[in-house]
Amino acid sequence: MQGFLSEERRGAVLSSLRTDEGTLSRDYLAAAREVLHELVAMPDLVRRLPLDRKPGGYTRNLLAGNDAVSVWAIVWGEGSATSIHDHHCSCCFGVVSGAVTETWYRAIEATRAVPTEEQARGAGYVACMLPTGPNIHRMRNFGPGEAISIHIYGYDHEEHASSVETEYTAIGG
Repeated sequence: MQGFLSEERRGAVLSSLRTDEGTLSRDYLAAAREVLHELVAMPDLVRRLPLDRKPGGYTRNLLAGNDAVSVWAIVWGEGSATSIHDHHCSCCFGVVSGAVTETWYRAIEATRAVPTEEQARGAGYVACMLPTGPNIHRMRNFGPGEAISIHIYGYDHEEHASSVETEYTAIGG
């Protein structure tokens, strides 16, 4: 599935994300932001990729990855949502097209959380966070239409199935 980007482009993306300090440093976050700003500024390129789609759901499409990072294009069908979750690794994302709504939560127990903030993230939006926690959130596409975002995670996609550490149940809101 890593064939979506040319070998040269994939190599350039992965090379620019490599830092001496690894994926838990401010240098890495700065590099990830730079890559995301570049990719979200090329929505036509991303939309032309042969990305998997799931009506009413979201699909993850691996664009590039190595033993330290994985880069995914996520296509959000209208009405799709992730679970409420946090991450075991660094998590950066940028919105290419459409809009996703990000809701932040505060844990009140080991797997229960209350919503604290909600923001619509439109095309061009870029954010990064380290797993210093708690960084509990949920992403949703309320529509209209699909949304596409690019996510850069500090994990080996061959070693871990996803970046999710813990899933939570919302209490109130």
